[in-house]
Amino acid sequence: MINAVGRDIPQEILDITGKEVFQGVHYRDGYTYKKDGPNTKCVINSNGSKLVKDIREALVKCEIKDGMTLGFHHHFREGDYIVNMVMEEVHNMGIKDITICASSLGKAHDKIVPYIEDGTITNIQSSGVRGKIGEAISTGKLKGLAIMRSHGGRVRAIESGETRIDIAFIGTPTCDDYGNCRGIGGKSDCGVLSYAMVDGDYADKVVAITDCLVPFPNFPAHISMTKVDYVVEVDAIGDPAKIATGAAKPTTDMRKLMMADYCTQFVVNSPYFKDGFSYQTGVGGASIASTISLAKIMKERNIRMKFGVGGLTKPMCDLLINDQVDCLLDTQDFDLAAVESVKNLKHFRISAGEYADPFNKGAVVNKLDFVILAALEVDVHFNCNVVVGSDGMITGAQGGHPDTAAGAKCTIVIAPLLQGRTPAICTDVTTVTTPGESIDVVITDYGIAINPARQDLIEAMKDVDLPFKTIEELRDIAYSITGEPERVQFADRVVGIIESRDGTVMDVVRQIKPFEFADEK
Repeated sequence: MINAVGRDIPQEILDITGKEVFQGVHYRDGYTYKKDGPNTKCVINSNGSKLVKDIREALVKCEIKDGMTLGFHHHFREGDYIVNMVMEEVHNMGIKDITICASSLGKAHDKIVPYIEDGTITNIQSSGVRGKIGEAISTGKLKGLAIMRSHGGRVRAIESGETRIDIAFIGTPTCDDYGNCRGIGGKSDCGVLSYAMVDGDYADKVVAITDCLVPFPNFPAHISMTKVDYVVEVDAIGDPAKIATGAAKPTTDMRKLMMADYCTQFVVNSPYFKDGFSYQTGVGGASIASTISLAKIMKERNIRMKFGVGGLTKPMCDLLINDQVDCLLDTQDFDLAAVESVKNLKHFRISAGEYADPFNKGAVVNKLDFVILAALEVDVHFNCNVVVGSDGMITGAQGGHPDTAAGAKCTIVIAPLLQGRTPAICTDVTTVTTPGESIDVVITDYGIAINPARQDLIEAMKDVDLPFKTIEELRDIAYSITGEPERVQFADRVVGIIESRDGTVMDVVRQIKPFEFADEK
């Protein structure tokens, strides 16, 4: 069945999942549904402690069995230890057919690939995957499906009961023996526990894992003892130094700095750049650089930001230090400066649901003026791909990309014209993760394209000295340099689903065809 972004979704996948095809960003506006709830074992009286000796005992007490769904969060990013520790014990207990429902999975979790291969893990739900897990899924080693959702989409799926988490594991930097969790303090400070909040609210069983047990009461709790069944103390839950690895780094690349300058100039010449504007940026090098340059112009023009939101970095937190923003709304900290900034009284923690759940009665993303995002590919329909590489390998994550793009008044995507020798601006993206109707502007090192649907922005920029081009012109420049690339060859089997934030099917990911040598038959 062809969906609203022109992708052919196999009927078999719709039958298996019970889902509809994507029918537009606003298809489910006004949709009414009943939120699900956890099975809760009441504690009328106890010995005053939920502490158990190790993860194995917690799993036994939670009555782990084949076919369960386990929840995890990723605030430690490439420094996370929790997923590997838990899944090693699950594997050692001989448990099979586990679904992992994580806010994201990365290279830190390469060690669980053997558990995919032997059937310990058969399904994955995540905003995306990187590293060897992505390779395992793309090459067909996962026996079931990988369902990739935005951060808001994950909350929606859990709250609606579409995904029922049997046991959630919360890596918490500090915790008391009764389960009051905080994202700060101790030796493994990650700042916030926003993605784990929905797990705490909706999982049938919740296990807090900490490397810093503190006296009761560990208040104010970021996740309350009322949500937690068991507490486990371990030697280490993660390495905070690796929070800022990967994409979340400033750049010295001149090409990225040029795109950042284009972005800043576009923002300040748009109708939304005025006192009290709101703003979010991604963690790509150009996006971070654009925040730094924007701060200088804000100071020159005496313009304040009302709020900044999202996964936060040092340049965003510097706005708070320099009194250029009223407050920050935080769902994830991408560097240690952001972790430290959480102590500021105007730096507020919000849940992933408050941030981006499309089935709430309102989410912060809907109050955004600007969001600055990155992409692996953008096509001439302004569709974006942030999950699957042009080689067909799963290598990224949706994160809040579709959520913020749908909510913001002005969605800007920064992408180099070429990713190596591969055009990032193309006729059709490999996989659609964010629909073109949500994308307003694409900024490359060769020029800027405004979505024709945004004639108001085109009019606002008619006298601005920036290298404007059509998206087709940018595609043609890319192809003139590299030639039109051959489409990656996929097998028939669907290994993954790209869900729209409303739960409909945006696209599917197929298994990569094995490479065939010339002398093979």
